[in-house]
Amino acid sequence: MSTSPEQDRFATIRLEDVVDEIYSLCKDQYGCRFFQKKLEEQKPEQRNIIFAQICPHFVELMTDPFGNYLCQKLMEYCTDSQRTEIVEQVANAIMPISLNMHGTRAVQKMIEFLTLPEQIQKTIEALSPNVVTLIKDINGNHVIQKCLHRLSFADKQFVYDAVSDNCIEVATHRHGCCVLQRCIDFSAESQKKQLVNEIIRNALTLVQDPYGNYVVQYVLELGDAQFSDKLIRQFIGHLSGLSVQKYSSNVMEKCIRVAEEDTRRHLIEEMINRPQLEKLLKDSYANYVVQTALDFAEDSQHQKLGDCIRPLLPGIRNTSYCKRIQGKLNREQRQPALQQQQQTYFQPNYMLGSVVGSGLGANGGGARSTIAGQHQGPSGIHPLMGATSELSYTPSSTNVCNTTTAASSSPFVGNAAHYSFSTTFSNP
Repeated sequence: MSTSPEQDRFATIRLEDVVDEIYSLCKDQYGCRFFQKKLEEQKPEQRNIIFAQICPHFVELMTDPFGNYLCQKLMEYCTDSQRTEIVEQVANAIMPISLNMHGTRAVQKMIEFLTLPEQIQKTIEALSPNVVTLIKDINGNHVIQKCLHRLSFADKQFVYDAVSDNCIEVATHRHGCCVLQRCIDFSAESQKKQLVNEIIRNALTLVQDPYGNYVVQYVLELGDAQFSDKLIRQFIGHLSGLSVQKYSSNVMEKCIRVAEEDTRRHLIEEMINRPQLEKLLKDSYANYVVQTALDFAEDSQHQKLGDCIRPLLPGIRNTSYCKRIQGKLNREQRQPALQQQQQTYFQPNYMLGSVVGSGLGANGGGARSTIAGQHQGPSGIHPLMGATSELSYTPSSTNVCNTTTAASSSPFVGNAAHYSFSTTFSNP
């Protein structure tokens, strides 16, 4: 295999021969690789030479397409005192570096290798005033996620304070809704309560938002009764209005499925009103909520709901779902489906797939599939979540979500900043 003159040059030179050129050469593809290999040899004299030459330019190199890789490697192999010197430099410019597509990698690597309390504290002080700005940025959000993953519960409290103080702004943002879910995943119990209580307080706003509705669904899918019933009760008195909206209708179905018996009864009771029910039956989103209510209503309430629906069936006879609703009015046909749904609800079907071209986008309650009478709507995890990464968290066997850190196994592969994880919840 042929090699370029530049490759040939670095195959024969010694580090001592290019000491004065280290700064310029590390911005070259082959020069950067050469110096990384020298650091990997773990010879203190070579490490010290490289550190001395690039330390004055460290902030600049962190955002260089090639130099950032040498910065990352140096933070891995440098001494504690050298790392402290790096942190002090970076802290003064951490925002523009973190927002840069190359710089975000280097800042994440720095966070990963923080060792001393003073290094951690200096980094926290630099990040704290700008948490929300970073969360909402395509590159900066990965820096906050790295803090969640690497810092202790006490050290990352600054993230939870910022997110809870700005819950709506974060939860209704394309990247913010994903980071908020990761905050829940990596939280101590007190931090989880802090966030979830804010989500519950703002539930009516969030459930109607193309991104915020995923956060609401995520709390429901925690399967924690202390949170879910309190959250669902925020929607009592609003079920009809929320059922006809694109983003919130899917959440209303989920609420009916998982609610405590008394809470479910209150939700379904709101439908038992002929003018209101006629509107719901004819709506392209709300009819699914009615179907779910028929599946989960207790016998007496199912009878009342059915009595209201039957006179309205002629008005929907030309729809694709009329026959399914007719079938659900039959109690004998309803029970097997009800039992199956109760058994499988907390085993959502997460499916890997790219959001590009999937048609999902930010459609929290989005278009439903009616194949074989099934309603397919996205789960609580936003379809932009995911991709492959070193940062992964598995809170339970039924909830797997991998988050991208804008890091790459190949040192010169472009920054894959988008998410490519989509989820689907199927209602049998």
